[in-house]
Amino acid sequence: MTKIDINGAGLAYDDAGSGTVVVLLHAGIADRRMWRSQVPALAERHRVLALDLRGYGESELPPAPFTHHDDVVGLLDALGVDRAALVGCSFGGRVAVDTALAHPERITAVALFGAPVSGTEWSEETEQVWEDLVGDVDPADLAATAAGEVRFWVVGPTRRPEDVDPGLIRFAEEMDRLALAAEQALSAVEVGELDPPAIDRLGDLGMPVLTAAGADDLADIRRLADRIADEAPHGTRLPDIPDAAHLLPLERPDAVNAALLDFLPAR
Repeated sequence: MTKIDINGAGLAYDDAGSGTVVVLLHAGIADRRMWRSQVPALAERHRVLALDLRGYGESELPPAPFTHHDDVVGLLDALGVDRAALVGCSFGGRVAVDTALAHPERITAVALFGAPVSGTEWSEETEQVWEDLVGDVDPADLAATAAGEVRFWVVGPTRRPEDVDPGLIRFAEEMDRLALAAEQALSAVEVGELDPPAIDRLGDLGMPVLTAAGADDLADIRRLADRIADEAPHGTRLPDIPDAAHLLPLERPDAVNAALLDFLPAR
């Protein structure tokens, strides 16, 4: 792990391999450890930067307002990297799209796994799934909240917990407890948003864009993967990956690695 000062606070990241640069952006219920299978695979031909987004994992909160998408470019600037490809899962995908729209000259390609985008409105169907699977949880109880979020996102609406690797569930709950604490801390800091948001600007994504979703993820997420690929001028939609929900890079690493190695520019 390396930590570098960006806007007055340290951002933590792993740096592996050499070649064209790929930045990995984690889900909001996770941290950079979720890319444990992608870093060694991609580092065989790329320089891979797995970043803890601001406040998550080992990254620090800044003393002043910030935006996640500007942090990504701040890291590139600090490392002397002109251009990079972005790979994002879930919230990390949202950050990737915002970065590509805010700084298009810096981004060569975007790969998205189970990604919403800024400005997304969840359907009543998704809200009902939450009620059915999780219900009311005391937000102060981080363990119970993490268990509920992992049931919702990692197991997904069409599977039972016993259908999923228990090691994956334990690891996801561990990461999510830390992520929930990070979100509580972030609530005391002014976090800027892309304006206007990305949902109506997908046609401005001029670089190659790859989207994918798990077959057991929320219908909203799978529809968003369709929409992003349809509206991005150079969008590609992978078929839904079977027997997988929201954290595809952790649950189906071989499929994700193969897709990324096929998609990411080697030079």
